[in-house]
Amino acid sequence: MSAAAPLKIAILISGRGSNMAAIASAVVHGLLRVQIVGVIADRPDAAGLAIAADRGLPTAIIDAKALGSRAAFEAALAADLAERGTDLIVLAGFMRILSPEFTALFAGRILNIHPALLPAYPGLHTHARVLQAGEARHGASVHFVTAELDGGPVVLQAQVPVLPGDSEAALAARVLVLEHRLYPQAIAWIAAGRLRMRGTKYEFDGQIQAQPMALPAP
Repeated sequence: MSAAAPLKIAILISGRGSNMAAIASAVVHGLLRVQIVGVIADRPDAAGLAIAADRGLPTAIIDAKALGSRAAFEAALAADLAERGTDLIVLAGFMRILSPEFTALFAGRILNIHPALLPAYPGLHTHARVLQAGEARHGASVHFVTAELDGGPVVLQAQVPVLPGDSEAALAARVLVLEHRLYPQAIAWIAAGRLRMRGTKYEFDGQIQAQPMALPAP
């Protein structure tokens, strides 16, 4: 009996694509059994496009600015994702807010990583805000995407201490290391059928969970 076909994922980027590269590396090293069917950028100058092309991944540009409206952009994006047979949409530094209509169309099939310990610090500039608030801990969260900004069920988190004298850049670099471990792990669980969204919560190994899981030890 043949094994099930790998999960088809499309990775959406707006910039450098470091999480996209980490996911691609996990695939190459056999840590993640998925098929990357596309790396899609919403802007033609996204640096991650060149990284994806160098790795032999299919790439596309759906230029949000050229299309002129969110509705036109999302219609083009939805059509592209459908043509690729996408099972899971992975937002990796994708800097556009998706409409309630789009998130409903792909409910339970959109994943995002956020550089903060959600529900704290949704939105932008999280590292600067954490430092300004004098927090002792910071981190990253993987969550399913819903119509609420950074508000979908959080499935996996990891933490780092905020060190005395930390700069925004130094703190961001430590959090990024966590992101590169968190995202492939969460995708691997989805690919294995262990993790899925269930209403406002998520299910892991058949059990509804009320709290995020912690990143397993390497």
